[in-house]
Amino acid sequence: MSRDLSSDELTPVAGGGLLDRRLLLKSGVVFATAAAAGATTASAEPAPSTSVVDPASPPWMHATGKPFTGYGTPSPFERRVVRNIAGNRDLAGNGVSWTPLENLEGIITPSGLHFERHHNGAPEIDPAQHRLLIHGLVKQPLSFTVENLLRYPMRSQICFIECGGNSNAGWHEEPIQRPLGSFHGLVSCSEWTGIPLAVLLDQAAPDPKATWVIAEGADAAAMNVSLPLSKLMDDAILALYQNGERIRPENGYPLRLVLPGWEGVTNVKWLRRLELASEPAMTRNETAKYTELMPSGHARQFTFVMEAKSLITSPSWGQKMRGPNIYEIKGLAWSGRGRIAKVEVTADGGASWAAAQLQEPILPRCFTRFRMPWSWSGAPAILKSRATDETGNVQPERDVLVKERGRDGYFHYNGILSWSVEDDGTIRHVYA
Repeated sequence: MSRDLSSDELTPVAGGGLLDRRLLLKSGVVFATAAAAGATTASAEPAPSTSVVDPASPPWMHATGKPFTGYGTPSPFERRVVRNIAGNRDLAGNGVSWTPLENLEGIITPSGLHFERHHNGAPEIDPAQHRLLIHGLVKQPLSFTVENLLRYPMRSQICFIECGGNSNAGWHEEPIQRPLGSFHGLVSCSEWTGIPLAVLLDQAAPDPKATWVIAEGADAAAMNVSLPLSKLMDDAILALYQNGERIRPENGYPLRLVLPGWEGVTNVKWLRRLELASEPAMTRNETAKYTELMPSGHARQFTFVMEAKSLITSPSWGQKMRGPNIYEIKGLAWSGRGRIAKVEVTADGGASWAAAQLQEPILPRCFTRFRMPWSWSGAPAILKSRATDETGNVQPERDVLVKERGRDGYFHYNGILSWSVEDDGTIRHVYA
């Protein structure tokens, strides 16, 4: 086990027991892991066997396996890895479901675990009847069927989508005690494939007066937002595929907007029309909602870009340390401004920081995994991570963010997350 490592390999790089990240590259290193604490077994999940299995000849090697299926499903032993759903009791289709970030690895979120935000439920759209209209201040209004769109050349991009309201519990007076994904999980990262939107807009020939586009979805809420035409002509994708398959209904089937790095509400699902205009429509989702009231009494509006952010996914709430040992601190970082340049980790509440290892690939506007070895002595500790992107944007401490923006904004919370590790191994969310 990790106890046998030489003293040279255990070079500390910061207070609180953080170790040289090169330790992660050593072959044969075995790290301890924080165990799930108080986890319950889902009713449909098979109960773990209490009998001892001979590893040289396990029973599943002596029976024919299951037959082929038309569409694969997760192992029944992984049924606990699901989205956590929070709906509106007054309107069942208005709510969210969170991605269980603490249970995933890599940078791609499975399509079936991508977070959801619906304003009036996910519509069941017949693609043969769906149309995309481009109109308004254009020389040539256009209407496309899905079949038309599938004939266009496409490109793929891996990028995150984060709801503007993700992590809003951070504005609360008291730190919330829930699994990481259940209050930071309105963010997911997928490979999106579709048509560069500029191709279609060029065909419509925008009027020089057009500087805004009102995008509207085909859900029962007719969810719509105003977007700068410049962004749509830059890197926007009219996506038809997610992670290699057609987009799932809850994620926008049959087509959605993908605006890399911008808040989730701008990535309009079930897209049905794009109206070019000379000014924003100033509808509900850019006035009463998705704006941020500041301490001055003024409101931030059209705050499209999601800022640098990181989260330690392990150790985190709902897990428990199994006693003094060498552990791996790991997590996710992302920024709507570009690539993550570095992630720093502290185990002493911020008295000292050390650079974590960034796991390849490191892509712009995409999840980036970070890792850091930590020799936990068994004493109380405070764990934090701090992301910096390639533009120099640094994730702020929570108290700095609250002082600057107050607690009435609700959206765009990217304050540093702190975990307290108690001497009995319990992990709690704290403001530190």
